[in-house]
Amino acid sequence: MPNALPPARRAGEPGKGTMTSLSAPIEIIRPEVIEFGSGTIAAVARFARGKGVRRPLVVADAFNAARVDLLALPGEVTVFGEVKPEPDVPNLEKALGVARAARPDLVVGFGGGSAMDLAKLVAVLCTGEQKLADVVGPDKVAGRSVALVQVPTTSGTGSEGGIRALVTDPATRNKLAVQSRFMLADLAVVDPDLTMSVPPQVTAATGVDALAHCAEAFTSRKAHPTIDLYALEGIRLVGRYLGRAVKDGADREARAALSLASLYGGFCLGPVNTTAGHAVAYPLGTRHHIAHGLACAVIFPHTLAFNMPAVEAKTEAVLEALGAPATRNPAAAFDAAYKFCADLGIEMKLSALGVPADDLGAMADEAHAIRRLLDNNPRDLGRDAILKMYQTAF
Repeated sequence: MPNALPPARRAGEPGKGTMTSLSAPIEIIRPEVIEFGSGTIAAVARFARGKGVRRPLVVADAFNAARVDLLALPGEVTVFGEVKPEPDVPNLEKALGVARAARPDLVVGFGGGSAMDLAKLVAVLCTGEQKLADVVGPDKVAGRSVALVQVPTTSGTGSEGGIRALVTDPATRNKLAVQSRFMLADLAVVDPDLTMSVPPQVTAATGVDALAHCAEAFTSRKAHPTIDLYALEGIRLVGRYLGRAVKDGADREARAALSLASLYGGFCLGPVNTTAGHAVAYPLGTRHHIAHGLACAVIFPHTLAFNMPAVEAKTEAVLEALGAPATRNPAAAFDAAYKFCADLGIEMKLSALGVPADDLGAMADEAHAIRRLLDNNPRDLGRDAILKMYQTAF
């Protein structure tokens, strides 16, 4: 268990930042088995052999497809190695075509969140009659008849530990979210050694994605003490170790710490989920193909500071966990969060990332429509306030 606790309420404090009570019901779902630590990749082959797997399918990006031998899978291995950084419906359909031809008895997601999300969807859709349109939303998946293993190679999404998957609809440029316990991995293998090759810029951006998962869940209207523990410890791990991993990708301790932070962030997503930060970040990816972690990093200071008046104590705890000075001033909170991201070498200006100024309004419209996330935000966030964030970030 994490060893950090949410801050105690101060004397005379009216409870700002306190969300769900201790007795509120919550369902926490985890993979049946989680293997964590250096060298645990060997667990994939043990699992496959133990299940008598004969036709494994690996869903990966091009880089990880080239090192699929690390998995040491038995049987006739099929590899779909064309996962896109921001997977869309055609990318999923192509993966499903490969899967239906291969008739796998095991699907392995091997890569970042995009590969693991596609692996989840492939596992539940490659058999049976359901199509993607049938399962968008919560709890619409009928079942799963193949085994599912998730092996992250980045430290950001925590998708290996969760029950959600996202793909982009190219027609609407919106994210389609599927949620189902049938997409929960039978085995999650988190081997930090697999992340050693991640370049500094990607390390920085994916690390802030993990941070955003934890911070948004910690300050959500749905926040719960059972999840606060993981959220705050995940933030602390990112604050202490992300800079080290960016500076030295071979720092094994830092890589392990970030893998754990990412896993904790994934734990936050199931029962609580993200809020405005991700809603405001999504159009950067769907409309302008900015990598998800980078989009989250650009937006993180803006939503953290905006929400502070509604969750003062918790925002202060986030900053302290990051190693920043304690403050209850939103402007100071913004400056501290911005500095944390910028010091990692992250480009924080939308104009420098190729976002056109004349698209900011349409982006605000799109973000404001993502009610499944915005309705959980601790402070109501209107369309004009979202536009102001984009303009400030431009």
